[in-house]
Amino acid sequence: MATDQDFSKEERAAMKQRAAELRAEAKAQKSADKAAADERNALDAIADMTDVERPIAQMLHSVVAEHAPGLKPKTWYGFPAYAKEDGKAVVFFQPGKKFGTRYSTIGFQDGAQLDDGTLWPTSYAVVAADDETRAAVAALVRRAAGL
Repeated sequence: MATDQDFSKEERAAMKQRAAELRAEAKAQKSADKAAADERNALDAIADMTDVERPIAQMLHSVVAEHAPGLKPKTWYGFPAYAKEDGKAVVFFQPGKKFGTRYSTIGFQDGAQLDDGTLWPTSYAVVAADDETRAAVAALVRRAAGL
């Protein structure tokens, strides 16, 4: 078996560099796999919703993908959510059925950029995924993502 003394200083430096590259590649692969798994989990959570809730959650998912692609899908307490690179949820969908309420909500966490003076809403009741609602949600998502 070769030892460090069997290699030149340059060879050892090259091996260290290659090892660092392999670690970076593995980390990127794990990150890509995690991102894909997180998105699958969010889509599965949406698919499991009622026929009333699913279109609203799908609308939020497509709005985030279109207007704030930097927010990554994941599940958060079993809800579809969208997070910044640090993994902290910014926006989420809470189906009404989960807690027996008469409406679902789209909510925003403190990482959202919705500040407006000393009082602003952080949660919105949503009962339909029509064009007007989509436009309002898109504006909120863009603000929340700091766009």
